[in-house]
This record gives sequence, C-alpha cells and structure tokens, in this order.
Amino acid sequence: MSNVKFNVAVVGATGAVGEQIIGLLEKRDFPIAKLKLLSSPRSAGTVINFKGQDIVVEVATPESFEGIDIALFSAGGDVSKALAPHAVRHGAVCIDNTNAFRMDPGTPLVVPEVNPEQIDNHKGIIANPNCSTIQMVAALKPLQDKYGIARIIVSTYQAVSGAGARAIDELLRQSKEVLDGGEINPDILPVGSLPVKHQIAFNAIPQIDKFNENGYTLEEMKMVNETKKIMGDDSIEVTATCVRIPVVYGHSESIYVELKSDYELDEVRELLLNAPGITLQDDPSSQSYPLATHAAGKPDVFVGRLRRDLGAKRGLNMWVVSDNLMKGAAWNAVQIAEIIASQRS
Repeated sequence: MSNVKFNVAVVGATGAVGEQIIGLLEKRDFPIAKLKLLSSPRSAGTVINFKGQDIVVEVATPESFEGIDIALFSAGGDVSKALAPHAVRHGAVCIDNTNAFRMDPGTPLVVPEVNPEQIDNHKGIIANPNCSTIQMVAALKPLQDKYGIARIIVSTYQAVSGAGARAIDELLRQSKEVLDGGEINPDILPVGSLPVKHQIAFNAIPQIDKFNENGYTLEEMKMVNETKKIMGDDSIEVTATCVRIPVVYGHSESIYVELKSDYELDEVRELLLNAPGITLQDDPSSQSYPLATHAAGKPDVFVGRLRRDLGAKRGLNMWVVSDNLMKGAAWNAVQIAEIIASQRS
C-alpha cells in the first residue's frame, strides 16, 4: 500500500453498502489523511466511529468534495448523477456503485480480477458493475482467457439485501407472520413500476427491477450488457433470469457457459483454484459446494458444482455464490480504490 495518504469521501455512508465500505477501509488500513462521510439530509448528523474517531455524517452537496482525492458513491443513481460530476470538478476520482454511469462509453466498468487495466482509462469516474455481474465475470474470466466464451445462460437466486434494508425487514417480518399464521401484507417486493407486491417469505419472485418491453427486467439486461462490456467482447451471447429468494445476504447463480474450444474438467478446476478472488468448493463426495450462508461476510467468489453439460460438448455448468454487499459492491469498490492509491505511491 502507498505511503501517500488520501482525502476520502463516502457518499451514502449510512446505507448497507456504505457501512461495508467504511468497515473495509478500516480493516484494510487504507491510507487515509481525512475521511468525510456524506449522506442525505435525513441521515445527516449520524455519528460513525472510524479507527477510534467519531465522525459526524454531513449532508452531501456539490461543494462537499473540495479537497477530496477519492470519492466512493453508494447512495443511488440519482445522487451519483447529480454529485459525481461536481466531485470530478473538484479533482476527485469517483468510484460509483450505482447504475448511473455503467454503460457510458467513456466510463470504465471494472472488476479488478477481470479488467484492472481499464482503470487507467477513466475521466474521473469509474463504475462498479451490478453485484450479480461481478461474481459471474470473476468466475468466468479464467475460462474466457483459456478457451474463449461463446454463450452464457445464467439464472440468479438473489438475496433481499440487494433491494435494501427495508426488504430485509420485510422478509423477517413476513417470515414471522407466516410461522405465526398471521396475515401477509407485502409492501416492498418486487421493486418495480407497478404497485403490485408479492410475498417474499417462503417464496421466489422471478422479477428484480422493472420489466423492459422485451420481457426482460432491468436487472437481467444489466447482466447481459455489463458482461459484454467488462469482458470486452460483444459477440458473447448472454441471457439471464433473475429471481429474488428469501435469503438475507449472498447471491447464488446457476451458470451454463458454452466455451469456444474443448476443455477438461480437471483443467477448469485448476484454473479456478489459481484464479484471484476465487474459492473453489467442488467436492460432491463430501457435499461441499458454495452456500450463501457460508459466503456471507466474505470477500471471495465461491465456485462449485462443476460438471460437463450432457448435451453440448463444450458446455459447462457451475454454481457461483458471493456476498452481494461485499464482492458485489463494497469490496469491489475498495479494491479499485487500492489500485488507484498504489498507482500514486
């Protein structure tokens, strides 16, 4: 880590991802000269302890970024669109965890294990991909490098924490109501343009975000478009089905990938075993495979259930799990910040 210290701002400091970012900055001993914590007026005044120092959360304004070197945004797309350009104007590098800039052609979309070289192409803003996309491309990168990828079919089983703290509360409340035989009154999920809401406790909701005219949700199209941009290959065919399930932390994914050249399973296992940020859990004889309960709170992407497809010679099936608030958000952002810091040492 660099000996140079940086003035860092965290926008959305009181949110679930913001709290994780702050915790990682402390745990990783990021070289901070001054930490500024920013939020909406509703959360301003909250006191957060960082390395034994109490820091009062301030309201985020265009002038909040004067003197800031690195700004980590996780307060929603509208906030990022409104404030990130001001942060850049003040000379900060922004690492944005929202959908605001991901598909902007001039904004790098970065997963450090996949395309860290893109960081150098930033014009003040670097985008963090969608949480579901991050864990998938991290797992597939070693295969892309070795064999090439022709097609990806992914089904996700996503934790309610991806929809925010209110969705977690709704899951816990509904679970108790079901067990107590009470009436269920859904209020939060699915998050979309319609007022219709569904029970999440003991259920699976095949909708995450709003529907597009093509029948796919915004979450599904994020996976399609972001995968191609991160992998640097528009020829990869991607289709996704994203499902919300009653799990608090940790997204799980069933991935079918069709490779461009022949492979051996043992070779794939070896590639994943040696891949950065990947933990291989693939021992059916002992029922060892990735679980959301095990991945929660950990920074790695866990991969298992590797098996050759029964119909396609170059088809491979796998099960990929990661904590959506860690690698899927906070850890990916802090990794990018660490690379920026190391470049300035």
